[in-house]
Amino acid sequence: MPHDSMKDKIMVALDVNSKTQALAIRDTLGDSVGWLKVGLRLFVAEGPSLIADLSKTHKVFLDLKFHDIPNTVAQAIESAGALGVQMVNVHAGGGLPMLQAASQAAQAFPEMKLIAVTVLTSDTMPKEQALTVALERAKLAKEAGLDGVVCSVFEAAQIKQVCGSGFITVTPGIRWGNQDAQDQQRIADPKMAVEHGSDYLVIGRPILQADSPKAAAEEAIKMMEGANH
Repeated sequence: MPHDSMKDKIMVALDVNSKTQALAIRDTLGDSVGWLKVGLRLFVAEGPSLIADLSKTHKVFLDLKFHDIPNTVAQAIESAGALGVQMVNVHAGGGLPMLQAASQAAQAFPEMKLIAVTVLTSDTMPKEQALTVALERAKLAKEAGLDGVVCSVFEAAQIKQVCGSGFITVTPGIRWGNQDAQDQQRIADPKMAVEHGSDYLVIGRPILQADSPKAAAEEAIKMMEGANH
């Protein structure tokens, strides 16, 4: 796979607490990555204006894991779509009616991908149990009409087998070298992630805390290019 498409598989998690920090990281990375991910802390702190700024240069994944009654989640999806983000997520634990309501709301924004969180990569449940739960929730998300799921690298390949190759898998928990796993339980390096069927790799601290975030991103891309497809 060519270099350009590999950089478009990396989502850098902007796990910082201010717009100033987020834009500094964005500017440092430049076009070395295709996506930026905004989570709860940053979005609550800075709101929609940050999304508008980030969207000028990168695709944006709004990672708020909506989990509420169906009508409330549907309205939140409409609000996310209005921001112009390219991806947003809900939590599959909300059940089929909630997922269906979210899917219906997302249809008004054909450029935006809607995905569901299966099992958090920080969850301490055993890998076999996590796989079972992730597969069940992925099937539920597929049934509801979603575009894909967030899962660990260890579940991605089997989710693809069950839900189809076009069903998106977004995988956090990416680490390499001697990096500390910290609060992640089910981790893998970029090469392994691609080999296991990950469509998008969410990478936070390994890039954010590197001496050169851009060099770290480029190192991840080289590892991904070395994967056996």
